[in-house]
Amino acid sequence: MTSVGEHLRKLREEKRMSLAEVSRATRVPLASVERIEADRFDELPGEVFVRGFLRAYAKAIEVPVDDVLARYTASRRVAWVTPLPITSPVRPARSRRFGVAIAFVLLLILFTLALSIVLRPRGDDMPQELSARALPALDAS
Repeated sequence: MTSVGEHLRKLREEKRMSLAEVSRATRVPLASVERIEADRFDELPGEVFVRGFLRAYAKAIEVPVDDVLARYTASRRVAWVTPLPITSPVRPARSRRFGVAIAFVLLLILFTLALSIVLRPRGDDMPQELSARALPALDAS
């Protein structure tokens, strides 16, 4: 069984396409196309990109994409390891909740203070003529 790169190169040559034509058709850099045909997949960006490049290459030379990807997967024999999620310590979550609680209490205090200022009785701020204390003096005259 030939490697993925050799297989794609043979198919490309059968279609009489140059590397530059494949690069233009796939929008994959020419250097990356050369690396694919040389089976130097470790020099390409990442696994997701390699699979995307192979998919685009297969479409450009009109061969079944699944066959190319299956050949690549079989040749790589990469063990797929699912990384475990990194659990954050319990303490930062509590401190975050504690910070939110403190912020809420401070906002409540500020709201109460603002409300008390707005709703404060204003008897002393009124002019003498409108003040309740000045009413008896006005009646006397």
